[in-house]
Amino acid sequence: MVRILFGGFIALLVVAAFVFFVILPPRVDADLNAVIAHEPYSISEEAKDLHESLRVADLHADTLLWLRNPAKRHDRGQTDLPRFLEGGFALQVFSAVTKTPSNLNYDENDSNSDDITLLAIAQRWPMRTWGSLAERALFQASRLERLEEDAEGRFKFIRTKNELEQALESGVFAGVMAAEGAHPLEGELANLDRLYDAGYRVLGLQHFFDNEVGGSLHGRAGAGLTPFGRDVVDYAVQKSMIIDVAHSSEAVVRDVLARTDRPLIVSHTGFRGHCDSARNIPDALMKEIAAEGGLIGVGFWDGAVCDPSPSSIAAAIIYGVELLGPAHVALGSDFDGSVETMFDASEVAVLTDALLQAGLDEQTIRMVMGENTIRFFLENLPE
Repeated sequence: MVRILFGGFIALLVVAAFVFFVILPPRVDADLNAVIAHEPYSISEEAKDLHESLRVADLHADTLLWLRNPAKRHDRGQTDLPRFLEGGFALQVFSAVTKTPSNLNYDENDSNSDDITLLAIAQRWPMRTWGSLAERALFQASRLERLEEDAEGRFKFIRTKNELEQALESGVFAGVMAAEGAHPLEGELANLDRLYDAGYRVLGLQHFFDNEVGGSLHGRAGAGLTPFGRDVVDYAVQKSMIIDVAHSSEAVVRDVLARTDRPLIVSHTGFRGHCDSARNIPDALMKEIAAEGGLIGVGFWDGAVCDPSPSSIAAAIIYGVELLGPAHVALGSDFDGSVETMFDASEVAVLTDALLQAGLDEQTIRMVMGENTIRFFLENLPE
């Protein structure tokens, strides 16, 4: 009897492990990064011709967080290399998510919980990542290196202006590494060197909670930069890293604007005047960012644009162009960022079509669909 009970217990453990490590990760990925079911989009010939001539660039995707191999096509999620290439992408900023609170919302979160720990274990990340945010960031950068290895010459992990120029000239899809929040520094300025050496060139300051650097737009304090945060910004600027304030409190944004004349990005967001969401900072602050040469990436999900339809995203882009000028608006999809979208990376031509239908001129469409982002990185990446 004891042997039977023990055998049953072992069998139960095997089944539980199979579910946790094999069944659960792709199911969570598919559920959190869903593409809303739709009929194939009807795109005008004019839009098809225009889109084929575009160099699409996007400021934010969380592709590297998920277990699927980004070099291969998948039937879940919103991105992979084949779908990026089908969509005409020339440049993508890949963001590393290293911590998210359990009570994820736009109004208020604390930092006392972390759903990424369980995800890292379930997805069989190296054990060193289970308790270290810095190691999670380094691991995700290694995944982008692996993508370059597996892409058979179709993808380049970009660290310098020269590398980006070469990739664009040769028609190779380019990727830049970004940290979604500076908490992987774990309060140590020396960890910024580790991230930089691993290829990080964009530093988001916050995510969904206040951290050692300062207040989050979705945190509790609403505070500005801490003394450590000021050191981080100064050192990142010294290293020619690009600062992203997509999840930063209004006070942090103002502190950073006052501290550096380097242009900032808001990698994935919407405009408060178009979509009155707690996810979006006020339009007046967006204008201050743009006035200093900054770039605003318009998101593809409901929290940023209220309605994630192509026409609503196009309306948000046009609102931003009218508010800030055409040189300061870009794409910031948040693909694979635990958001539902109405199209994946392969279908982004539907947005070109929506912009044309809304009356935006071809030159401005070309700018917001990619050229603004390409120019920004050519101007601001390290030599």
